[in-house]
Amino acid sequence: MKKIINTSNAPSAIGTYSQAVMVNGFLYTSGQIGIDPSDGTMVSGGVRKQTDRVLNNIEAILLEAGLNKKNIVKLTVFLMDLEDFQHINQSFKEFFDGLSFPARTTVEVRGLPLNALVEIDCVAYLDK
Repeated sequence: MKKIINTSNAPSAIGTYSQAVMVNGFLYTSGQIGIDPSDGTMVSGGVRKQTDRVLNNIEAILLEAGLNKKNIVKLTVFLMDLEDFQHINQSFKEFFDGLSFPARTTVEVRGLPLNALVEIDCVAYLDK
């Protein structure tokens, strides 16, 4: 059965999509950018600050679905500039502190919504 996941602790969709969909124990998030859900604005401070905000947004969606960051199995990272890869890695090290890292794909893109520097989507699994 498919269940739509939405939380006010992550940015509202800015298009025709849901924050996340849960099906057969898997959670698939839509791509998250560095929008602060408290005021709907893009965080300032560069790719590192945006990445931290994105990971917090993903975690809020996970929590709404009854999951947490331990359940993440795959992240796809879309970067405006692959030169920022080291900043992404630092954010991931802090976010997953002491946990095993999920699988990940990182690609450089030409443009992202709202001129974001990074967008990340997530696949998580509820191991029953």
